Amino acid sequence: MAIAAVRAAVAQDVDEIVRIQVGTWRTAYAEIVPTAAIEQLTGPEARRAWAAAVDAGEGFHVLVATEGEWTVGFCAAAHYTGGDTAGLAEISTLLVEPRWGRRGHGGRLFAAAATALRAGGAERGQAWVPEVDAASRKFYARVGWEADGAARILDTGDGILREVRVSGPLDVTLRD
Repeated sequence: MAIAAVRAAVAQDVDEIVRIQVGTWRTAYAEIVPTAAIEQLTGPEARRAWAAAVDAGEGFHVLVATEGEWTVGFCAAAHYTGGDTAGLAEISTLLVEPRWGRRGHGGRLFAAAATALRAGGAERGQAWVPEVDAASRKFYARVGWEADGAARILDTGDGILREVRVSGPLDVTLRD
C-alpha cells in the first residue's frame, strides 16, 4: 500500500501543480469554463504565478498531496492580516486529480492548510466555488463550511461563471 502524505510545495513541484490544475479543470469544469481559459493555465504566466505562490512566504501556503511517488493534489491558502479580516483565511484552490479522488487526499490537504492557517492566527476560512460544482460544495460541507450568502459573477470570456462563497471554522472534523 502506498503512503499518502501532505507537504509544503517547493519550486520543483510547480510543473505538477500546473498539470493537476489543468487536468482537473478540463475534467470538472469543461462544461462551465471555456477551453481557451483553461488552456491559459498551461502557459508561462501560470507557471510564474505558481512559482511566486510557492515562494510567497509567511502567511501563504501551497501544499501538495502525494501518494507514493505521485503528486495527486494541491492546495493554496492564505491568511489575511490586519483590519477586520485578521482572523480570516482563504483557500483559493484545493484540487485532487479525479483519478485519485475519494482516497482522503482532499481532507488531508484541508487539514494541513487549516493547521498552518490557525498557527498564523486565523480562526475562520472561506473559499469561492462554482455554484454548479456540487462535488466541491459537498466536500466543504463535510468540513463544516456552508454557503454564506455571498456570490460573485466572473466573466470567462465566453460567458459568465457564478461562484458562491463557502465559509466556516478552521477545525478539521470531517462529517459524513
